[in-house]
Amino acid sequence: MNDRMVWIDCEMTGLSLAQDALIEVAALVTDSELNVLGEGVDIVIRPPAESLESMPEIVRTMHTASGLLEELDGGVTLEEAEKLVLDYVRQYVAEPRKAPLCGNSVSTDRGFLARDMPTLEQHLHYRIVDVSSIKELSRRWYPRAYFASPEKNGNHRALADIRESIAELRYYREAVFVPQPGPDTDTARSIAAKYVLPAETSD
Repeated sequence: MNDRMVWIDCEMTGLSLAQDALIEVAALVTDSELNVLGEGVDIVIRPPAESLESMPEIVRTMHTASGLLEELDGGVTLEEAEKLVLDYVRQYVAEPRKAPLCGNSVSTDRGFLARDMPTLEQHLHYRIVDVSSIKELSRRWYPRAYFASPEKNGNHRALADIRESIAELRYYREAVFVPQPGPDTDTARSIAAKYVLPAETSD
């Protein structure tokens, strides 16, 4: 079993796949215990001029404050960025479609990866590990754990955001999840039996 997890975060000029551009992508690979493998990559991408011109003011302010906006002129192409990320990911996940994409609200990132970095996106398993889903469930079921979760200081830079997502999952694993190794097999089967739904029958 491949236990690797591929964490990717993207920064964009906005959230529209129709008009916005990818301007930063970072990646870290972890094992199943959330230990980071290697140094990771953090790549600034030079966007088309029209994407910068149409950038919403709130996004412009965010990327100015983080320092990303002033780095864009020195950014690489999408093709170069995809190769750099793939080279890193393949060091730890050589076989395609084995490791899930992980992050926070990562379906948004996946949309931009599918559009702009299809080889990278297709190297990842179709399943995702979305920390935001765990946060939403914790807010409803374990509100004390949710409201005590670690403070974020990532400043909307891709690699820092990934590190914070990994730290968040470590926190929720310790604060909310059943401690390892979990229930024994008989206990797990007993719990599962309570939730087996009857087979549907056709009229």
